[in-house]
Amino acid sequence: MSSNKEDLGGSMNSDALISRFTDLCKVLAVSEDVITEAKSLLIECKSILLVSPFGSRPLEETEKYCFAYVLYCVLKLGKDSVKEESKEGRIRLSDILKASKLKLDEFFKEAQQFSIKAKGILANRYDFDWEDRLELKQLEKIVRMLSDASKFYDKAYKDLFTFANTSEISEEIHRFGWLLFLTLRVDTPDLFKDLVSCVHGLVAVLAILILHVPVKFRNFSPQDSSRFVKRSEKGIDLLASLCHTYHTFEECLRGMIEKSHKIIQTTLNKKPTLASECKSQLMLHINTDGLMHFNELIQEGLMKPHIQALEKHYIDSVGKKGEIDEMLFIHYESGLLNKEKSHNNNNPPSSIYDSKTLTSPTKTITNTLTLPLSPNPKSPIRPNFISNPKFLQMTPVTSAMTSAKWLREVISPLPDCPSPQLEHFLSLENSKTLTPDLTRRAHIILEAIFHNGNSFDVSWARERKSEACKLYYRVLESICKSESTKNNINNNNNNNNNNDNNNNNDNNNNNNDNNKTNNNNNNLRQLLMNERFHRCMLACSAELVLATHKTVIMMFPAVLEASGLTPFDLSKVIETFIRHEETLPRELKRHLNSLEEQLLESLVWSGGSSLYNSLVVFRGEVREEVARLGLLAEPMRSLDEIAALHGVNVNSKKREASPDGSEARSPKRVCIEPGNGFLERNCFTPPAKERLLSLKSKFHPLQSTFASPAQPNPVGGNETCAEVGCKVLFSKILKLGAIRIRSLCERLRQPQQILDRVYGIFQNILDKRTHLFFNRHVDQIILCCFYGVAKVSRLTLTFKEIVSIYKKEPQCKPEVFRNVFVSNGTGRQGVSHVDIITFYNEVFVPAVKPFLVNMVPASNQSNDKSISEGQIPGSPKVSPFKNLPDMSPKKVSASHNVYVSPLRQSKMDALLSPSSRSYYACIGESTHAFQSPSKDLDAINNRLNNAGTGRRISGRINFDMVSDSVVAGSLGYQNGNSGSSEPVFGFPVKRERSDS
Repeated sequence: MSSNKEDLGGSMNSDALISRFTDLCKVLAVSEDVITEAKSLLIECKSILLVSPFGSRPLEETEKYCFAYVLYCVLKLGKDSVKEESKEGRIRLSDILKASKLKLDEFFKEAQQFSIKAKGILANRYDFDWEDRLELKQLEKIVRMLSDASKFYDKAYKDLFTFANTSEISEEIHRFGWLLFLTLRVDTPDLFKDLVSCVHGLVAVLAILILHVPVKFRNFSPQDSSRFVKRSEKGIDLLASLCHTYHTFEECLRGMIEKSHKIIQTTLNKKPTLASECKSQLMLHINTDGLMHFNELIQEGLMKPHIQALEKHYIDSVGKKGEIDEMLFIHYESGLLNKEKSHNNNNPPSSIYDSKTLTSPTKTITNTLTLPLSPNPKSPIRPNFISNPKFLQMTPVTSAMTSAKWLREVISPLPDCPSPQLEHFLSLENSKTLTPDLTRRAHIILEAIFHNGNSFDVSWARERKSEACKLYYRVLESICKSESTKNNINNNNNNNNNNDNNNNNDNNNNNNDNNKTNNNNNNLRQLLMNERFHRCMLACSAELVLATHKTVIMMFPAVLEASGLTPFDLSKVIETFIRHEETLPRELKRHLNSLEEQLLESLVWSGGSSLYNSLVVFRGEVREEVARLGLLAEPMRSLDEIAALHGVNVNSKKREASPDGSEARSPKRVCIEPGNGFLERNCFTPPAKERLLSLKSKFHPLQSTFASPAQPNPVGGNETCAEVGCKVLFSKILKLGAIRIRSLCERLRQPQQILDRVYGIFQNILDKRTHLFFNRHVDQIILCCFYGVAKVSRLTLTFKEIVSIYKKEPQCKPEVFRNVFVSNGTGRQGVSHVDIITFYNEVFVPAVKPFLVNMVPASNQSNDKSISEGQIPGSPKVSPFKNLPDMSPKKVSASHNVYVSPLRQSKMDALLSPSSRSYYACIGESTHAFQSPSKDLDAINNRLNNAGTGRRISGRINFDMVSDSVVAGSLGYQNGNSGSSEPVFGFPVKRERSDS
């Protein structure tokens, strides 16, 4: 490690680095002014961009990515960026990567790390909005979208056409179709900023190819009813059949085909004719009503002029505007793309969700140790979607089109205003209603999201806004019905309890009966008047619509910014949203679950999260650290501010007075509560149904979820809403951490004892050193926990080995171990992110050292200390996984097959029956009446030693007679499952490393 650093330092201090960078600029014919500025930026940030102890790339390759990143930044952000944009031969990102011989996918990964490291330098040079102007995230999204679209096109093309021994014509027709799609995309750029629109365009191209590719190249028969399901007496309905196969919308598909016809007319000088007038075999068995045909559009020997014409039209239209040459996606011929790499991001970052129970982590994983261990630690088995054959065929395109079909068939037909039932819930006393406020809020928030800087096509944005609004009304009505039912049940339970306790108090019972309806209405009214609740529901609805179409413009968490919310806010409604929309497609449930996992692992801990406003109430000791780092959330923007910021047209009418007669309070107002710091009035806690043990009632009104942090829990108890909400969040994070710790432990081939210790440290940090999570990723804490436990347990496990194994985890991101946040209070100046080893040494160890010291194995401590702590030397330590089953039997001897297992409940009940109770000594029960505890212990020893009869056991027990496999088989009889021959939880008993 040290030698590499020395070589790197020597390379950076020499002029050779600048010389190599200058050579790259000259190859690209970069102007002298740009070269000078790029050199200056490279010299300033080379020390932080080229240093990474976990860089898996060679130094030369890392240097290439650094050069490409610096040059791209200067071209996009520099002084002459406007001049460079308007130049005829402008240098694009794809040109830089071609000259550097780098892959697009890998560049985006490295660029993300470079942006984190150099954000301070770039902000000082190019202003605070440099990252938005750099557009790297949007470019990455576009590349993924086009990659997914090209894979869909390749598969559909090969499925429809076959070219035996004629590869040249096959490639020409394939290229012609892709160029036609690109030209269609260029002519209507606002319409092709999402994957669903791209698929509609490609299906339109496929329809044109079906009508023009010679019959001998077809891989289908029009009479195939399984492929073309829509047919009539005139023949197959081609467009309807394609819509059925690819889940497209026929009206939209016809519009795409008309646009394509215009391109063929103007670009290729072809005149269309009615398909019914075509007498060739191409139209045989096809209903030609409404279809057009171009003579000699696709024929052998005539394709090259058409391809050249489309290429010229595409280049003339695009010029050098885009950063990526979209023609590169044809057969991935450029070398910039990884053909085998999938861009399917629909799977959750880590597989903690069961395909049958798609809710939040805390509902899905009821017990983190019930997940079966894999017999092969290198490939742990987890309950993810990939293990189910049904999900193997799920691609980004099929996922998007299935969800879009649900929106089109289930949500779109709904009315665009609140239903009569919802208006009934919105009605108040004195003939007042909340409906005007509801519709006004929905209009402003959804306009701010879907008309963001007019980036979307107007008609497309209008349709998406309508879908999100209808979905919002639908789920809100379901929630109102559910909450009304819960409130009725809670009121009935409260009345029954009061009747039992106050049988002689008739007045009390009458008051309960009279107030029952009022309490119910008041609870639901407070929920429906909560501004933050409605914004979260609107943001969740909009996010589902955007996720369905996989747009490249609005990427999460953009919906939060437009709504004035924080990640912690959205995490409170995800489970509720899933639970109250039963028709939600599996793909969208997976998206929400993946979203919740992203929130739990890092986003809720980011600066400005409303979580910190609750933490300062729940745990006052963190108030000083929260204030020092400036983590408190800003007051939520009012609707008027959002409308002004995004240019939303709002009817100029005065804000309505609140139902109690006072002026409606702006949701951005804050209150200063004694001893609680700055608290938002509308801050609320996460959903608590069926998982918050501190709540005594089985049914929890949703209103209690949205109360102010300092407000007492409305459901009952002495807790504040901040305490309840933080406990629910922490329980989710603990279960997420438990599953990731377990997976990493499997890959590292570590025994159960290490798993328990790592989880115990993680649990203690979350409970007692919560500040370590501030502005950090959960996996960063987990990796440090693993190395800390390895050190105190004297394992031969290095940090490099841990990180190397972590890279195989599905949720792995390089920034987790390359860029860890550290505050300026650690003695560093100007450095806010360091590698994970530096964080471990400077921050983690000083804070967690007491927990690590207390985890020293019992064999390393004196017997007196072990006994004083109530721990017998060498005995198995109690598992820190609370509320989880004891995974026994446990091996307690390294040299003999000796195991300890608790007595099954069925046998314990039999042994402790009244007839046999006196033969056993139990804690708290004497062997004889009126006998002291010391005499009880003497009696127990005498019985064990057979002192009364003078008999002693002769000989020694041969423990080697019992093999590990025999004991492992006994796991099948745990917990009363005597009929099973397999272990209940799938845990192997012996998990020792082999001598080899």
